Amino acid sequence: MRKAPVVPLLWGMVPFLVFLFYGPRFSGRPGPSDSGPERERVLAPADWFYFQRAYPLDTLPRDAVRRAQRQARALQRAFHRQQLHWEPAGPVNIGGRITALAVHPNRPNVVFAGAADGGVLRSDDGGLTWTPIFDTMPSLSIGALAIAPDDPDRLYVGTGEANSSGDSFDGTGLYMSPDGGQTWVHLGLEGTAHIARITIHPQNPDLIFVAAMGTLFSPNPERGLYRSRDGGQTWERVLFVNDTTGCIDVVVHPQDTNIVYAAMWQRIRGPGYRWVAGEGSGIYRSTDGGNTWEELTNGLPTGPDVGRIGLAISASDPDILYAIYADHPGYFMGLYKTTNGGDSWFRTNDGALSWIYSSYGWFFGNVRVDPTNPNVVYALGIDAYKSMDGGNSWFPITNWIHVDQHDLWIDPDDPNHLIIGNDGGVYISTNGGSSWTRSADLPITQFYDITVDFLNPQRLYGGTQDNGTVRTLTGALNDWEIIYWGDGFHVIVDYTNPNIIYAEYQYGGLGKSVDGGYSFFDATAGIDENDRRNWDTPVAMDPVNPQVLYYGTYRVYKTTNGAGYWYPVSGDLTNGPGGGNLNFGTLTAIAVSPADPNFVYVGADDGNVWVSTDGGGSWQRISDALPNRWVTDIGLHPTDPGVVYVTFSGYVWDERVPYIFLSTDTGHTWQDVTGNLPMAPVNAVVVDPQNPSWVYVGTDVGVFYSETGGTQWQPLGEGLPTSVVMDLAFHAPTRTLVAGTHGRSMFKLVLPPVEVAERPSGVSGHLALAVSVSQNHLGVRYTLPGRTLLTLSLWDVTGRRVRVLKRSEEGPGVFVETFPLPALPSGAYFLRIEAEGRSMARKVLILR
Repeated sequence: MRKAPVVPLLWGMVPFLVFLFYGPRFSGRPGPSDSGPERERVLAPADWFYFQRAYPLDTLPRDAVRRAQRQARALQRAFHRQQLHWEPAGPVNIGGRITALAVHPNRPNVVFAGAADGGVLRSDDGGLTWTPIFDTMPSLSIGALAIAPDDPDRLYVGTGEANSSGDSFDGTGLYMSPDGGQTWVHLGLEGTAHIARITIHPQNPDLIFVAAMGTLFSPNPERGLYRSRDGGQTWERVLFVNDTTGCIDVVVHPQDTNIVYAAMWQRIRGPGYRWVAGEGSGIYRSTDGGNTWEELTNGLPTGPDVGRIGLAISASDPDILYAIYADHPGYFMGLYKTTNGGDSWFRTNDGALSWIYSSYGWFFGNVRVDPTNPNVVYALGIDAYKSMDGGNSWFPITNWIHVDQHDLWIDPDDPNHLIIGNDGGVYISTNGGSSWTRSADLPITQFYDITVDFLNPQRLYGGTQDNGTVRTLTGALNDWEIIYWGDGFHVIVDYTNPNIIYAEYQYGGLGKSVDGGYSFFDATAGIDENDRRNWDTPVAMDPVNPQVLYYGTYRVYKTTNGAGYWYPVSGDLTNGPGGGNLNFGTLTAIAVSPADPNFVYVGADDGNVWVSTDGGGSWQRISDALPNRWVTDIGLHPTDPGVVYVTFSGYVWDERVPYIFLSTDTGHTWQDVTGNLPMAPVNAVVVDPQNPSWVYVGTDVGVFYSETGGTQWQPLGEGLPTSVVMDLAFHAPTRTLVAGTHGRSMFKLVLPPVEVAERPSGVSGHLALAVSVSQNHLGVRYTLPGRTLLTLSLWDVTGRRVRVLKRSEEGPGVFVETFPLPALPSGAYFLRIEAEGRSMARKVLILR
């Protein structure tokens, strides 16, 4: 399980800058002006997700992704342990990236929201509460939604987010539900990868157009504009430019089924480049229903710098259309208007929009027009802007809500009723955007890293995409709060003092709190600001001494005074710097042995794995026999420091793509224990501290476990969506496993005691435990509902059982016991009772 590190003075200022410009907007409190270049986002969405999975190749084979999804579903059908059920752990009130919206035409309280990797959710009360309706489908990455105008129960879903960030996962085509999301039918287009828009003609619901962008990081011939004339049963591609140009938007004339407009976008990305424009980009018009097309150029930008384009047609005056342009590398290029159906265009007075995209317009690209008034226009980017006079003047309307606006619905019966989807979820306005109400019930937070407060296991923490470091103090679904800004990554809670918290933002910006997370200060003193650092920089705390932590750039840093000062304890442990959009040649994982903290293991994004057996004094490379892949995690045995699991990510043609290797001799030899895992990256590994033969892994297609230390794997539990599982955290005293997903928030699962393979059904009665500590004695009071084998034991903070106080057959009844206080070092422990296949634990503090 990964836990995290630090950064320099310049980076130490970033949380302040992020809070200054974004913090108040996350919380709804007033903040500074949104105009001008100072509004530029500190860091645009990274390609980390993609390159972690693709390394060392430039592309990620789609067939491997689909095989992994099919294998995962097959394993779930064959092996499900029905006795174990994942429960949602939240948050629902933090939100995540919404990519598409659709609203019932006759019942505006029925709203559908598509999430970047959270599937489709339905609300029947105008956005107050939401129910996931797409969780059983193979892809939860959503690009487009549409409702049939003749049958509002018929919902279409295009999979594959089209916003072109590194974690915009490929989809598996087009789906349709005939009953509002209860059941689903696959309608094909599997090769399109990313569906940007579904447009159904209001006069002929059987006429459907689908804008398909194709793969993000490789050419493919399936991109372009598709048409169905039989409600989606069959498809034909009617517009194609080349194998790197897809269709990003499509609109139809609301009265004339022959007039169609399509926006084409040429873009291709790889580890060494990002090209988001090209000669293939442009607006096309058909006047014969899509059979033939002409490119519209009169008054519009042309040439190799034309990037993403968004389209909107006025329902009340279809001769008026608007088009919003981005360039390469992603700056705002202009918002254009036609009043004659596209024959000629002119640029609106759009100076106020100059920084609407910052420098990453490939992440946005939508424009909307009021269905009742062609002069009321909305432009979507980091913020949403509104014009009341046909584009002559613009003003922002989303100053104090979350940034990065991706879709907007305008009520045709009440144009002041707006619903907007952004990176923070769903917001609703009833006054045309003057004020907004946030929907606080969306379980779609995208986690990178998670942890559990050891002394207060109801407190869950995690670093998230675009929503900072978040936590709950109560374990409730809806009371999470942001405690540290930026994109959140590793977070560590001191296992002896929960007021001491380390939280991290992108590229290793580490902060420390000593007041329980209410304030943070920079914790990177001593770390060279010029060091290469990973987007998700690793940090780990010594499991015996919380003052000792390790931090990884391209080398390892160590602190012995709680991040008061760091000093390097290694040279470059990578193959040196790489090229491209990411800093290849960085450390990605650090693990400190709970059996002997002198054993420290590290892994890198270029396949290097090293071990130190003297707390960082010297290092030995142990990866010669391991694959050249991105190291995602390192899992360690609870009692043997020489037993180590290493997981890797990286898709390769015709090769088993999950990688998990086991060494029982400190890395001198390795065994491939990938076994029957689905062909998807393994992101996290946890060794059960109470039964080390049990191993748990989080993958792109769920959580799996082995009872034999690897090789033979089974899905763990039921009720977990198919969203990517980025991290796992295990709380040993309560035997709770927590999964952090990148799109559906957190889930937790209570595992059976190690002595009991399955939790028996039909257990009745109430198991209870209370504990008190005096100077020399440990007082225990417990209730047994029936005659049973009882075990009372003490466990340390690393999850090791350090004392068995009692093991006997007893019950039923209430029992009071007094035990001499064990001769253990001062610190936090857990007293655990196990009986009738159940267990519970209580915290014990021993102070000497």
